[in-house]
Amino acid sequence: MSNRHLSRSIVLQTLFEWDFENKKEEEIFPIFERTISEFAPGTNDRPFIENLLKSILEKKKDLDILIEKAAPDWPIDRISVVDRNILRIGLTELLFADRNEVPPKVAINEAIELAKAFGGETSGRFINGVLGAIYKEMGEPGKNDVSKSKKKYGDTPLEKLPVVRLAGAVVYARHESGIYFALVHDVFGHWTLTKGKLEGKESEEEGIKREGQEELGVPLTIIEKLGENSYSTYHPEQGKILKQVTYFLAEAPFKDLTLENKTESGGLDDVRWFKLADILDLNFYDDILPIITKAITKLGESK
Repeated sequence: MSNRHLSRSIVLQTLFEWDFENKKEEEIFPIFERTISEFAPGTNDRPFIENLLKSILEKKKDLDILIEKAAPDWPIDRISVVDRNILRIGLTELLFADRNEVPPKVAINEAIELAKAFGGETSGRFINGVLGAIYKEMGEPGKNDVSKSKKKYGDTPLEKLPVVRLAGAVVYARHESGIYFALVHDVFGHWTLTKGKLEGKESEEEGIKREGQEELGVPLTIIEKLGENSYSTYHPEQGKILKQVTYFLAEAPFKDLTLENKTESGGLDDVRWFKLADILDLNFYDDILPIITKAITKLGESK
């Protein structure tokens, strides 16, 4: 067993005992000291182990929200103690590790190996599905740094994939002779547009009005449709799926934004108004930029 794999195993065993016995946060450190002295005495990798464990504890709330978003049929308390702590380890490294030290695919593969060693019969597949879905949502950073010979999601044509419908919006407001845009920030470090999955038989317009109220805390008035965007991702229960997002231009009153239902916001951690001149310097996903550019053009035409 490599030193780094052993180090992750120490973190997993510490988290497992702490989580299984439902102990307080400060009670985890005696467990850690006992575990490391038993399984890795004299290790020279202690700084890595301590940093990983502390990072998981600091970000545990956000990690669990993302896990539940990626595995919506599995509330965090229904996931086995081993699997949920492997996900916390893998997700922490996937999101917050130095990518020169731990590339994203290494973080996922190491979590899968932990699942094979310590989890149940289906743990490896479940861990791969959840982390794979989140990696896809991140835009697959570093995907060109490794061989493309293996096809992660299989060869199913896009037109045959199960479709999940979503609606999104470029939300703007007019204030003091200027135009402001409401943007949400995710834990992956990107500013993006408000969007969400449609419920029941509601239309795209109905869905984004509801989602806008929930995410931004302000009512939306739909102006016009901007376009559509489709991308494939991986659902841990359904397998490969196709997400289809219909985007609208929507106006809102210039009021304080509140990111309502923040604990259920699926990894969103901030929401702000930005002046038109300021949004060009923000970190966006590549597929969002054309939608925003089209919205700016439309607003320019309407002056």
